[in-house]
Parts: sequence; structure tokens; C-alpha cells
Amino acid sequence: MSRLKYEPLLIGLMLLLLLTGCLHVSDRSDLDVELSPAELTWIGDQVFRNECAGRKTCLVHWNEGEAFPSLGIGHFIWYPTGVDGRFVESFPELIQFMRQQLVPLPEWLGDLDPFDAPWPDRDAFMRADNENLNNEELEAKIASLRSFLWTTRGVQAEFIVDRARSALERVVAAAPESSRETIHNQLRQLIATPGGAYAVIDYVNFKGEGLSARETYQGRGWGLLQVLLAMPESDDSVLANFRVAAETTLTRRAELAPRAIERERWLPGWLARIDTYREPG
Repeated sequence: MSRLKYEPLLIGLMLLLLLTGCLHVSDRSDLDVELSPAELTWIGDQVFRNECAGRKTCLVHWNEGEAFPSLGIGHFIWYPTGVDGRFVESFPELIQFMRQQLVPLPEWLGDLDPFDAPWPDRDAFMRADNENLNNEELEAKIASLRSFLWTTRGVQAEFIVDRARSALERVVAAAPESSRETIHNQLRQLIATPGGAYAVIDYVNFKGEGLSARETYQGRGWGLLQVLLAMPESDDSVLANFRVAAETTLTRRAELAPRAIERERWLPGWLARIDTYREPG
């Protein structure tokens, strides 16, 4: 029998399975972040302010106490050769996204193989970023990278939203079965408003989905999943409850961190960032 003759039988069988409850179709398709161009621009600007205070020089940066540079409006992580860090690397994903969007890359960046950060450590980066060294090649690479990341801020915002959008179903699926429906409803309510969508999108970019076993201290994670599981039951808005849970989750991370810099220097900035998770205007 030909494939065409089989198709009506297959369709009928699928309908029968659906009616009898033996075949399930996901009912979580409403977890889709839909943004107007103005909302996308606003969220991209918010992320850029959170990470860089809107400063162009901060688009290529290496924070003290970190083993990797942070790039772009979302301070995407880029590991040097030989560094296998705890945190999910995101800059190569951004560049792959840009290649798919046919965004022209600086020639030296597109030719990198392997695609690792070209500075082995922070000291080497700081020397390369020092105009007084008169190293024109190194200075030109950093200058071209900053200019490239400045002119592609809109594409970076699209990447940040796309990354968050693709994470939502996976976050729900990774939750304990007894919590999945609650987490699904929390996410659905959050992404229904500009402020809630911004909170979810920024947090995924900021601290990840919470799905990597490596992104933990003493077995405790700090990503979106952990925040959703920590959301209190109260009469406050879902966005207010998200803020409370994010503050609790990040405070716990800082307390469990092996380095004092997280408690003493980074935590206040993290909490100030979480306080921006409010509706615009």
C-alpha cells in the first residue's frame, strides 16, 4: 500500500489516541514572548544600562576576579583557550546567531579558529587595552570589536530575547512535577506584561536558566528555575514576588560563594539590578 493510502489511517489513529487520552499534546504553547519593536528596544536598553551603564567602552570588558572577558550589551561570556569555567559561555552563541542573521563580522573575529577569546587572562587584556603601549594591532582588535558591538546592539537584543524564549519550556520541564503547573502559570503571567517580560529576559541573560549542574555552589543554583521555585505565595503582584525570590536566590548564592568578592562587592549591584524589575513608567 502506498504512503498516501496509509495517511488517512494514521490520521484517524492519532485522533483516536487523542480522544482516549493516550497521546498528549503540550498545553504550554502559550509561553511565547511577544514584543513590539518599541518593547524590544526598551528591554535591550535596560539590559545595556544594567551591564554597562550605557557606556560604549564597557562593551568589551574584563571584570576583576573573573577568568573571562564580558562582551556586548548583555556582557556575554567568552572563555580564553584552556579555560573551562563554571558558567555557561554565551558569546560564541551570539556570534552564531549573528552568522545566521547574515551580520558581517570583523574579519579577524570571523577568522578565529578555535573561537576562543584572544587574551589568556585579565592582565593580558588590560595590557592590550592600554593605549600607552602603542601596540596598534592589539588596540585595533579591541577598537573594532567595540565598534562592532556598538552598531549591532539591536541584533544583540534580539539574541537575548531569543535565548530567553527558547528557555521557558525547558525550565518548566526541568521543574519538579508537582511544581510545573505553578511555574508555568507564573511565567505566563510574567511575560504578559512589559515589566514581567523584561524581568524574565534579563534574568536569563544575567544569571542563566538554572539548568546547568555546574552553575551551583554547594549544590544550590541561582538561575531562573531556582527563582521561580522560590517565589512566595502572597497577594502581591507576580512581578513583585519574582523580585523577592530573585533577591533571596542571589543573596543565598553570595553567602555560599567561595570568594568574598561576591558578597562584598557584587551582591549590592545584583540587588540594585533586581530592583529595576518593574513595569515601565
